[in-house]
Amino acid sequence: MVHAGDWVGVDLLDELEARAARLVGVYGNNDGPELRARLPEVARVEIGGVRLAVVHETGQAGGRERRMDRLFPDTDVLVFGHSHIPWDTTTPAGMRLLNPGSPTDRRRRPTHTWMTAAIGDGALRDVVLHHLEGPPGDSGR
Repeated sequence: MVHAGDWVGVDLLDELEARAARLVGVYGNNDGPELRARLPEVARVEIGGVRLAVVHETGQAGGRERRMDRLFPDTDVLVFGHSHIPWDTTTPAGMRLLNPGSPTDRRRRPTHTWMTAAIGDGALRDVVLHHLEGPPGDSGR
């Protein structure tokens, strides 16, 4: 399981650590000192031959692909968060950039989202963006 930040409460981190076979996560800009003490700003792992990096913030959308190529040169897949807006592109160097959106705060998007994917034999495959209705009272800000 991968989480790109804005846990907001340590309870979610504890719950996912207890449930997930493997959890790769980073802290986000809304995460306080307790979460920052337990999570890195950038996580890098190799899974099934795929070099994966996770970061919360990548900056503005314009120029993102080239900027991430410079910042993460030895990465096959970069998962990021912050905007809560789904993103799936490939950089000029061939790195896949993924933002799953958010299952809890859809911002200006029509639905709440999250992603699933499979990794194995040195490849990322079966990337799917899932949509769901939000919690009661969600304003979609």
